[in-house]
Amino acid sequence: MTDIELEIKSIQYRIRLLKYIKMAGAGHTGGSLSCVDILNVLYNRMLNVSPETFNDPERDRYIQSKGHSVEALYVVLADRGFFPEEDLKTFYGYGSHYTGHPTRKVNGVEHNTGGLGHGLAFSVGVALAGKIDHATYRVFTLLGDGELAEGSNWESLMAAAHYHLDNLCIIIDRNTLQLTGHTEELCGLEPLVQKLEAFGGQVRTVDGHNITALTEVLSKLPFTENKPSIIIAKTVKGKGISFMENNPKWHHGVPDDRQYEQAQQELAATLAEGKS
Repeated sequence: MTDIELEIKSIQYRIRLLKYIKMAGAGHTGGSLSCVDILNVLYNRMLNVSPETFNDPERDRYIQSKGHSVEALYVVLADRGFFPEEDLKTFYGYGSHYTGHPTRKVNGVEHNTGGLGHGLAFSVGVALAGKIDHATYRVFTLLGDGELAEGSNWESLMAAAHYHLDNLCIIIDRNTLQLTGHTEELCGLEPLVQKLEAFGGQVRTVDGHNITALTEVLSKLPFTENKPSIIIAKTVKGKGISFMENNPKWHHGVPDDRQYEQAQQELAATLAEGKS
């Protein structure tokens, strides 16, 4: 697919995830909207994984550490054919496998996540196993920037550097917001690049909504031999919907009927323009 086709697909993903959040009456709206372009490029261009190869030992692994933004993951997995999109009508429903955090009961999900600070540690273990086994697979994990306040992430980074895990790519959704406000006001991360480099990573910064730029940076993995690759993806929480953008209120939230109609109109207008 061309860049323009993927940009259109990102808008369609936003339309769908918002629909299922509205239907369910629950969901982490802002963070799903901020990371959907990253997942789009990963699953439609980068990851060596498909429904047919999901049990192949040499498949690439994707672990969504910021598991609360599961709506973005669900719509992408459904689009890639891991399960029928019809299943998402049960999202958040009683007895449904499609819960508010990823679980391995959903085809295409590598690991149960949602406890912040756990996904990177698991990813380091999977990448280390790959090194020991001389496997060819790569491990990708997506963290929220607010999640970096969890100390276990920094222990995991030290381990990744110590074991020279250049088969590991860590992506940080740097939308600068978390549940209760701005990251720099709650637990400052800056200077983030220098901190990540001090812990042994090789860091690149990219516009997390630019399909071309995301493709280019992900195509250069690993950035340096024997070092984990870290991508700081600068994003906008609530991307694509005017009243949600950069508003911490929408970390978790369901639009009312009027807001939902406005959001879908805005996304439809963007789709008509053919760009994200």
